[in-house]
Amino acid sequence: MRHCLALLALLLSLPLSAAQLHLELGATQRQWSSDELLSHPQAQTIRIEQDVAYNSPMQYRAVPLAALLPGVTASDHLQAVALDGFAAEMPAAPLLQKGPAQAWLAVEDPNQPWPPLGAGKPGAGPFYLVWTAAQAGGIRPEQWPFQIATLRQLAPVAQRYPALLPDPTLPADSPVRQGFALFQQNCMACHRLNGAGDAQVGPDLNVPHNPTEYFQPGYLRMLIRDPQSLRQWPQAKMPGFAESVLSNKELDALLGYLQHMAKRKR
Repeated sequence: MRHCLALLALLLSLPLSAAQLHLELGATQRQWSSDELLSHPQAQTIRIEQDVAYNSPMQYRAVPLAALLPGVTASDHLQAVALDGFAAEMPAAPLLQKGPAQAWLAVEDPNQPWPPLGAGKPGAGPFYLVWTAAQAGGIRPEQWPFQIATLRQLAPVAQRYPALLPDPTLPADSPVRQGFALFQQNCMACHRLNGAGDAQVGPDLNVPHNPTEYFQPGYLRMLIRDPQSLRQWPQAKMPGFAESVLSNKELDALLGYLQHMAKRKR
């Protein structure tokens, strides 16, 4: 028994193994370990005043994301895939800029793990995309993916998934088209639609039924604004989208896109 306790104490004292970040940038593939990133020549300690995941100021050891994206241009498109299947779609242009908002890859030190995101939940590591001066760049909460495992360079969503496209005869300034853009920014990280998408967190939003078909409009708005106000579930993962994140006009456009797609099931 004494030997077992000694062995357990030894195991607990050992540092956690370094995590691996997978980069798939066109024909180039690269793996970075957390140890390599922590000692990267451009790594530095940064302070995030309004951290999205932790809802408090945080300090990280981080690398400018642009330094890890050789060959990626502003016209390219990236996807960040998390350990739980969250898949954030991101145009590359904001990720490459040095200001006003700048993207950083925060790297968790295996010897100093970050705090949990909540009771019974893991932390945001091993890799977390954070932003300095996020408000100055109009960065949305869904552009802060955490627990990242892979960064991929892919074709834009509209090219990869035609089943998501609204009716091509709609005018260019149609609110439905704006709603499609908002769907990509705010919903695709967790949800598919018409079976199209890479996310594996939430249900499909069109098949077999679209939420606009079975929710009264007021309750659907309540669900989007504050999911726990509609149905309380401690294990729920869906975040709320406050008016500061998704304005009422934007929410109207998003719901307009969902209503439109309810007639375009595939």
